[in-house]
Amino acid sequence: MSISPSHTRRAEVGPWWRWPGLLLVVALAGAAPDARAAAGVEKVPSALPGAPPFPAAVRARLAQELGARGPGYLPRTRNLRPDGSPLYSNRLLFETSPYLQQHAHNPVNWYAWGDEPFAEAKRLGRPVLLSIGYSTCHWCHVMEEESFDSAEIAAYLNEHFIAVKVDREARPDVDAIYMAAVHAMNQSGGWPLNVWVTPDRKPFYGGTYFPPEDRGGRAGFPSVLRSIEASYRRDPERVESLADRISARIAVQLEGVRADSSQALDAGLLEAAARIYARVADRRWGGVGQRTKFPSGLPVRFLLRYHRRTGDSDALEVASLALEKMAAGGMRDHVGGGFHRYSTDPRWLIPHFEKMLYDNALLARAYLEAGQLTRREDFTAVAREILRYVAREMTSPEGGFYSATDADSPNPAGEAEEGWFFTWTPREIEAALGAELAPVAISYYGVTPGGNLEGRTVLHAWRDLGAVADQLGTSPDELARSLREVRERLYRVRQRRPPPLRDEKILAAWNGLMISAFAQASFVLAEPGYGRRAARAADLVLRKLRKDGRLLRVYLDGRAEGPAFLEDYAFLIAGLLDLYEALPDPRWLREAVALQRVLDSHYADAAGGGYFKTADDHERLLAREKPSRDSAVPSGNSVAALNLLRLAEFTGDARHLERANLLFSAFRETLSRSPNAVSELLLAVDYQLDSSLEIVLVRPADGGDLAGMLTPLRETYLPNRILAVVTEGEDLEAHAQLVPLVTGKRARQGRVTAYVCEDRVCELPTSDPEVFAKQIGKITRLD
Repeated sequence: MSISPSHTRRAEVGPWWRWPGLLLVVALAGAAPDARAAAGVEKVPSALPGAPPFPAAVRARLAQELGARGPGYLPRTRNLRPDGSPLYSNRLLFETSPYLQQHAHNPVNWYAWGDEPFAEAKRLGRPVLLSIGYSTCHWCHVMEEESFDSAEIAAYLNEHFIAVKVDREARPDVDAIYMAAVHAMNQSGGWPLNVWVTPDRKPFYGGTYFPPEDRGGRAGFPSVLRSIEASYRRDPERVESLADRISARIAVQLEGVRADSSQALDAGLLEAAARIYARVADRRWGGVGQRTKFPSGLPVRFLLRYHRRTGDSDALEVASLALEKMAAGGMRDHVGGGFHRYSTDPRWLIPHFEKMLYDNALLARAYLEAGQLTRREDFTAVAREILRYVAREMTSPEGGFYSATDADSPNPAGEAEEGWFFTWTPREIEAALGAELAPVAISYYGVTPGGNLEGRTVLHAWRDLGAVADQLGTSPDELARSLREVRERLYRVRQRRPPPLRDEKILAAWNGLMISAFAQASFVLAEPGYGRRAARAADLVLRKLRKDGRLLRVYLDGRAEGPAFLEDYAFLIAGLLDLYEALPDPRWLREAVALQRVLDSHYADAAGGGYFKTADDHERLLAREKPSRDSAVPSGNSVAALNLLRLAEFTGDARHLERANLLFSAFRETLSRSPNAVSELLLAVDYQLDSSLEIVLVRPADGGDLAGMLTPLRETYLPNRILAVVTEGEDLEAHAQLVPLVTGKRARQGRVTAYVCEDRVCELPTSDPEVFAKQIGKITRLD
């Protein structure tokens, strides 16, 4: 999320330099061959304005790093020499993070997070500006262009402060602490997040986006810098006292409640949550909110489970309406698939155009489950589109999943324009499709001469397919076929536009979410290709993002680095469990058990319940957060709770169940008072209160009709169950070492045999798909 008080579409200061393709044309076109060869190679970085010269070792390393990038290197800054090489470089040039690299040629004397800048701040008696963002954050780009790339502003910043840049996606622990601090100051949160801290890292002032000058009653960044510098210089003791109070407050907030013992859950928690969602839901446009709307704002997956539990038709209607309206609106990329970050209006029409891997993973699962429950092919089709988008645009050659794409892209004039890549005019539609298909696209997707976004149209599908077919004198089936052709042609044309930047770092946590999405799709849709993609990504993460049995956070350009967090373990474990059920290889369950063991050893609050975000040997920060609330992604504790319940049933290890019960107790107050803040945890509560099933399918050694027996499971919405599919012989023995329930099971009369069990007590085994369907369908209503 990156929200500014005014959702301006164009960056306000010369944005052409942000796109490598355009920089190649503008900065180096017409330069002599020798000048091009010298760009970034022979130039030694200039001193940064207002900052002392770099130490000789840093200066030499900067020159070496620039030289290593070669003549094709395209620096991201407006501060260029005539030959196109950067005038300024700072220490962020040494970092691998795409976000930090974006600031490597600012005139600001940036440091990356670490001990060095805070030691320097203490030596000089200066406050620290801690600036946090991420590579596809629109308003981070705007503030960079307006302020951080300004030599004048940088000079004052360098003279009076120590400046530190943090990539929130690589260091969510740092981000969480200082976001909590800004909230404690009664400021709204978002990114860029700019926080001023003492040399002891304690926060005393903060905010989000600051304009480059005083504007509309809002203090500009230079004014804020001057005011803070003056206050810190005049009365540092008062600032220190304020910072101490804020730090103490956020420590209490983030470290959470310690449970004295595990407590029983009851269905009243689920009923209370359902009432809240029924009250806050937008009954016209779906979702929650009257200004901006986020796909995570309404927990569709919980409402689907609640409908299954109680038969509450309203829960299903609220969930279905949200899915329908999101799919019809402009937040969905109707041409390329996938969803943008959020809608800036209540109709889901005008999005903030960045695309995040995690949003698309979570939405794919929601549409997949809704399609399975309702048998609605339109929901399933959206899930397929999301996965197609990820497969063709967000998958690395090694099989991992990239993080995000930017909101902004260059228009034909070379100006940064949010959404230009995704929007259309009637003339562009006609040029792309011709006389036959253009009317189809214009009518169905609401393309108008005036547009709905600065003269261009964000495609949306509000009109009924049948009504459009009648208008065009065709049948709905023929129109649907024409629309498929429309989307493919527009996609090919759009691919010739300069695209938004793509953040190609591979995060363990977000890959875990997408592994779950592909694995569940593989199982529900009976498409092995999805499962192979999930397995390939899982294999990459386990091989490249693990050292000495413990996960790392980030993989980029062949390097893995950074500490792993609770969500990295929790999301990947969930993905491996889903993969084990979709592609029954015992490796995936074995790896999930091993990762859970690490999580229990290094992250658990053994006495108080739940898990901390950071490991016990992690860098010491102002607080050791125990995440409780879901946000754009689920809380690591929410996902860990469901993992523990599934692992308890798979392995029969009662310690998993006890840890889950302690976790519920640790977050009981949040569950009771603000269940809408922990919607993902409600899935685990529903699982715990359900009569969950343990299902084993045993194949004879020579094969058998596995597909026929799996069909009832694929077609039945049964979220609270575990599944093991084994083949008699060595395979069964390998699974039995991990899943004791498998022991002694066999394929009867040479046919695939199903065992449906509850609390280890099994129904009569059957090889009849109809009998199996009745066994798993016995529990449809739980209250």
